[in-house]
Amino acid sequence: MTHSPSADRVRSLFDRIAPVYDDFNDWLSFGQHRIWKQMAVKWCGAKPGDTALDLCCGSGDLALRVADAVGREGTVYGVDFSASLLDIARLRSLRSSPPPPIFWLEGDALNLPFEDEKFDAATMGYGLRNLSDIPRGLQELYRVLKPGASAAILDFHRPRSPAMQAFQNWYLETWVVPTAARFGLTEEYAYIRPSVERFPCGAEQVQLAGDAGFSHAVHYPISGGMMGVLVVTKSKSYPS
Repeated sequence: MTHSPSADRVRSLFDRIAPVYDDFNDWLSFGQHRIWKQMAVKWCGAKPGDTALDLCCGSGDLALRVADAVGREGTVYGVDFSASLLDIARLRSLRSSPPPPIFWLEGDALNLPFEDEKFDAATMGYGLRNLSDIPRGLQELYRVLKPGASAAILDFHRPRSPAMQAFQNWYLETWVVPTAARFGLTEEYAYIRPSVERFPCGAEQVQLAGDAGFSHAVHYPISGGMMGVLVVTKSKSYPS
């Protein structure tokens, strides 16, 4: 497995924040991330018995929700390149009795260790923004989805409204970074604002999804446009 220097930096960052990652998500989103993740699970279309993928699964919060959707007869693969976050994900899943049907794998979103057309549904939470090659990541996601399958990709988003843009900047600079600083994680969380500024907006994400081969793509802005869910669907049939 190979990574670019920027990918290695991101992986190192998530390894460092792993011990407080879940608590930070709760504090920094005021608990709203749970609602956003449940929306992603619904929009990916995962149903009982499906084989599903949670890409950039982190500490496993979204994968566990997908596991609820596919049930005991289904299977979920949680993939991340942070070994520390995967360790937390494994421990979380073991708390359930019996443990949910999830396989946790260390892997590269730009070179997924799966055959073509394996998955009935997929999710990704706060991962697309951190890929060193977003078009390649979408192409890999397209490759491993079955015809007719959908994926829901949750991430930060730049609001269209100037007022909401100003609020987002204020929120990141006066709430996120200072909160992180109390835990000695200023550098680790200061990266969020520049990463959001570089991240393609919703319309650009839709275009990139089309370029990757998806027949249908819709970006849903949520939380005043500060978050968004890109829902993509692979055609049931191939062009002749």
